[in-house]
Amino acid sequence: MEFILYEQKDKIAVLTINREKALNALNSQVLDELSQTIDAIDLNTVRALIITGAGEKSFVAGADIGEMSSLSKAEGEAFGKKGNDVFRKIETLPIPVIAAVNGFALGGGCELSMSCDIRICAESAVFGQPEVGLGITPGFGGTQRLARLVGPGMAKQMIYTARNIKADEAYRIGLVNAVYPAEELMAAAEKLAGQIAAQAPIAVRNCKKAVNDGLQVSIDEALVIEEKLFGDCFETQDQQAGMGNFLKKKDDPTKVKVVDFQNC
Repeated sequence: MEFILYEQKDKIAVLTINREKALNALNSQVLDELSQTIDAIDLNTVRALIITGAGEKSFVAGADIGEMSSLSKAEGEAFGKKGNDVFRKIETLPIPVIAAVNGFALGGGCELSMSCDIRICAESAVFGQPEVGLGITPGFGGTQRLARLVGPGMAKQMIYTARNIKADEAYRIGLVNAVYPAEELMAAAEKLAGQIAAQAPIAVRNCKKAVNDGLQVSIDEALVIEEKLFGDCFETQDQQAGMGNFLKKKDDPTKVKVVDFQNC
């Protein structure tokens, strides 16, 4: 891989988009390498993934405008599909994905962060969908995920005006979960990933699927999805270990120890 760095640390993996001189902008090669890296993750050992950008300035500054500038209508649609396919792959990855946004998250960068389950950012982070200023629409899911995350009104305002927002406003509108000093960001991301990785892996994966799938249907259909995934947890080693530990301490639930799911 020329533009993707991947490192596994026990049950946590860190994927870094490494095109620092171009502010980690997404061209076709970066998208292809990102897709291949996601496909190669060992889901038997990795329980949480962190995605970040190389350097101190940028998470991902957007899609590569130099590459997009000469595209035909058909090529533009195909490029949009390429990005959407990769980001959808991240969104539906069975394990939770955390975006550690270390700087600019504009256009495709904002869209990449929104395909992750959780977004945390540095105080220096800047988010935005500036596409209308370039004569195009967001093409990698921005019109859809932003509205789902912050509400249609706020999403339309950001998209229609092409206005960038800083970390504090991103937190205020619910686009990010937390803001940290830049030097603390990766440690915070790894701590959060570690907390996730310490939980029962089957349950965590089923929770992700229940939330994601349930948001696409009516509440009645969503509850059926939850019931099935709830039932799916039973008779698993995770469930037996977790509940067995609780029952051993039933006389004083406050003293229940955290179960070691590392070998489940």
